[in-house]
Amino acid sequence: MPELNKDIIFLILKELQQDDVKSLYPYLLINKTWCETTVPILWKNPVNRYYEINKVNNNLFNVIISHISEESKENLKNQGIEIFTKTYKRPSFNYISYWRHLDLLFLQLMMDFFLKYKNIERFKFSIIGKEILNLFNKNTKFIFLNLINSQRFNTFHISGTENCFSELETFHCNDFINCNVLKRLAIINTSIKELKFEIDNNIDKPGIVRLIEVQKNLKNVYLILNYTYVVNESYHTAIENSLIKCANTVQYLRIDWKPYTKFLSYFVNLLSLEIKAPHDANWSHLEEISLPLLKFLKTHSIPSRVLTSLIKNTKAHLIEISIFYQGIDDGKLIKTICQSCPNLSYLRLSMYNTNDILKFEDLLINCLSLNRLEITGMNVSNEFNWDMLFIILAKFSPIGLFKFKFSSYGSKFKSSSLKLFFDNWKNRYPMLLQIISAEHISNDRKKLENLVQIYKVNGIVEKYNIDGDDFEGFK
Repeated sequence: MPELNKDIIFLILKELQQDDVKSLYPYLLINKTWCETTVPILWKNPVNRYYEINKVNNNLFNVIISHISEESKENLKNQGIEIFTKTYKRPSFNYISYWRHLDLLFLQLMMDFFLKYKNIERFKFSIIGKEILNLFNKNTKFIFLNLINSQRFNTFHISGTENCFSELETFHCNDFINCNVLKRLAIINTSIKELKFEIDNNIDKPGIVRLIEVQKNLKNVYLILNYTYVVNESYHTAIENSLIKCANTVQYLRIDWKPYTKFLSYFVNLLSLEIKAPHDANWSHLEEISLPLLKFLKTHSIPSRVLTSLIKNTKAHLIEISIFYQGIDDGKLIKTICQSCPNLSYLRLSMYNTNDILKFEDLLINCLSLNRLEITGMNVSNEFNWDMLFIILAKFSPIGLFKFKFSSYGSKFKSSSLKLFFDNWKNRYPMLLQIISAEHISNDRKKLENLVQIYKVNGIVEKYNIDGDDFEGFK
């Protein structure tokens, strides 16, 4: 049988990698050609294989430091840093040259774990970190760079290593970043597709504005405000104005403050919007905005009247909606979703009163593609009527809807209400069920779990958890 050439082998391995990168391990052992083709794929992003915060892999760090030159080893030794054994040898492959995803937080965690294991004094960590950065800067061409929470590498710089970052596609940082890094990136790189910028202290970073302005194909933007009580209107306005220059290419946007300009009106190709801000914010710049292609909407603390206008202007393309804490509006928002979102498949919603529940019946009848539902019962003035909601759900849910998550916000969640739901769900597809905020359940948790387990045995519930994370299959 003739041997396959490297190009064919590479295409085969790329297909196999889509399922599970670990499935490629056996191909390292076939022969030299297969090994030489597999190694670059496995080492493109080792973070995928080793990123366990509490079990950072020492073996991977050993491979990294095995690339350090004899001169650098001697330099470290002269500074009292002994991390090498006599058995250290240069590896057969230059693994670092294949590395395309540079995550400095990952390197920091791995380095800290290793050096503590070796009993190296903490003040020497930065010296070793500098040597490690030199390895990467000399040998690699990155498409991903994460600088968030990487204090050990505060000396990181771009100057002199521009070639390594000229093809960067994903860039994550916060406002502790050195301004010179942003300035250099804005000069050498216009190919960033995903940008995540976390704002911690709201100190102006004009470099981020320039970096955004020069991008030619920016698609995903995350503007994360970690401290919502901090306001810097001029800074946020400058960022919004810079985004206008990328409006034709951006498809996903997360913004953690209320818009100060009408910049969103330029985003006619936007597919996904995530936005949150203080509930008492002035939302005038979001009203009457038209996002005709929007498919995914996630909001927190945006008033119902603003959301109603926004959803009406999406031209019936919305398929996923997540809305939390929108305020009381006597069912107007639910009515708008019912009328404007015929293709809706996922809905997360805060519900306040009987008017919301009554309007929800029409939504279930009209949104026949709905297959996943998350409801938060809000107890504002009167007790939220779970019994009424469960009766409507059991009677009017479309045939494909069987994934439910229910949470209470100040309202009591009774076992008797859930029993009513189960009894009316007979002869339907077994549900996947999650219940959150169990501390508000009036009956004890054990009684609730026993109830759900009975209906699991009876085939009403396929899988469930209480106060847990989303399980496999729910999403």
